[in-house]
Amino acid sequence: MSDIDKYQALTNGYIDKNKDTYVRMSEAIHKKPELGNQEVFACELLTSYLIQEDFVVNKHIAGHETGFIATKKSNISGPVIGLLAEYDALKGLGHACGHNLIGLMSVSAGVALSKVVEEIGGTIVIFGCPAEEGGENGNAKESYVKANLFQDVDVTMMIHPFDQTAITAPTLAIKKFKVKFHGKPAHAASAPEKGVNALDAMILFYNAINALRQHVQHDVLIHGIITHGGDAPNIVPHFTEASFYLRSNFSKRCDEVFEKVVHIGEGAAIATGCTFEYDDHYNRVKELLRCPSFDELYVVEAKKQGLDVLTENMRSVGSTDTGNVSLVVPTIHPTIKICQEGISIHTHEFEKAAGSISGFEAMIIGGKILASIGVDLLLDHAKLDDIKKEFETVKSKHMLEQNL
Repeated sequence: MSDIDKYQALTNGYIDKNKDTYVRMSEAIHKKPELGNQEVFACELLTSYLIQEDFVVNKHIAGHETGFIATKKSNISGPVIGLLAEYDALKGLGHACGHNLIGLMSVSAGVALSKVVEEIGGTIVIFGCPAEEGGENGNAKESYVKANLFQDVDVTMMIHPFDQTAITAPTLAIKKFKVKFHGKPAHAASAPEKGVNALDAMILFYNAINALRQHVQHDVLIHGIITHGGDAPNIVPHFTEASFYLRSNFSKRCDEVFEKVVHIGEGAAIATGCTFEYDDHYNRVKELLRCPSFDELYVVEAKKQGLDVLTENMRSVGSTDTGNVSLVVPTIHPTIKICQEGISIHTHEFEKAAGSISGFEAMIIGGKILASIGVDLLLDHAKLDDIKKEFETVKSKHMLEQNL
């Protein structure tokens, strides 16, 4: 038996021994869903456990009160392995994206690795990442990237629950923004000529966005809702507001299309006599760079756990702020099946699956896979170096493609 096999058996055994604890913790988070940047219960539950397991834990990270970084460092130098833990829920749907499972997959893997890292060297860092779904203070991973929290990390990884087990799929960048039009109220029957109709401006804007869709690259998606359209039918609307997402394969392309969106807003304001403003200060969600050789480790370890892994024609989870991390450090974001195929994330059916026996079984397997990959990279430095070299090549290619 090789050293890698030996230590993988130890981490697998540790997770199996403590699986009831991980299921209880995940189930507790599932039963108490919390929106992004409000995950007080989940953060306290996870950090208390990590402190108990001798991790050094820091909270309130990069402006996110429910963020944390938990570190276990060996006295022997070696690679720094990062694990991304998520634990926020969706408004009205609870844990319909399975973040209660993601959090415990990464935590269980990190703790298992901490039991062997003293012998094999290296450092384990668990990044507690609030608000993957967004929140009042924005998604955490972009804040962490801006704060250079990944600069000393060699790789990061996580596994997302899904209706299929697959390697990392492409995801789209998002630029979120709100638009507002300000007009002038008046009685809609007795003095309409005195009013300036902000709803007219918003409808012009919305229809012009529809017209824009014909003239953007095929990967660009624009979707939005009018969140305020007026106060009463007999009052000329003096204020309207809408919220939009602009998505593309490239963050840069989002910015280019957004310039056109702003011009549309300015034009709608001129046409109606309104004033126009927009707010795009939100943390960005960026595209995900994939490292094939890193994903191959997921395939190998998942197969050892008896899983069939899809390696082509994968369906995307849409967008994720893990993409932001993947632009600065080699990262994988594969999926693991927790329900029958065809059940989509962000549905009531998926929420049930995230709190089911099949969901928890997949979570335990996912933790073992992450821990086994960690062992492999802690011991095989040549393999880690190859992944990091590939990442630089992928990043350079991406820079060229986004400028085409």
